[in-house]
Amino acid sequence: MSATQTIERPRQAGPGEGLGGNWRVIVLNDDHNTFEGVARALARVIPGVTYEQGMEIANRIHNTGQAIVWSGPREPAELYWEQLNDAGLTMAPLEQG
Repeated sequence: MSATQTIERPRQAGPGEGLGGNWRVIVLNDDHNTFEGVARALARVIPGVTYEQGMEIANRIHNTGQAIVWSGPREPAELYWEQLNDAGLTMAPLEQG
């Protein structure tokens, strides 16, 4: 009998799901982006977000300091984060939730 024992921990994600889960793309409030600029960037980058919805999100960012603008699998989350960052928005680090 061995002195060490292997304890198998329950999986947090099944095989191939490591890239899945909900990764959150969060935009932070800042002093250099306009509501219109934020709305345009969100409408251009995030699928299904219209300019009007972008304005509502920009308002939420302004009033609360941040907003989750998209959540889903890691790969598209990284792409959207990068594109919004490149557009000049102030981004929180990607987080998994």
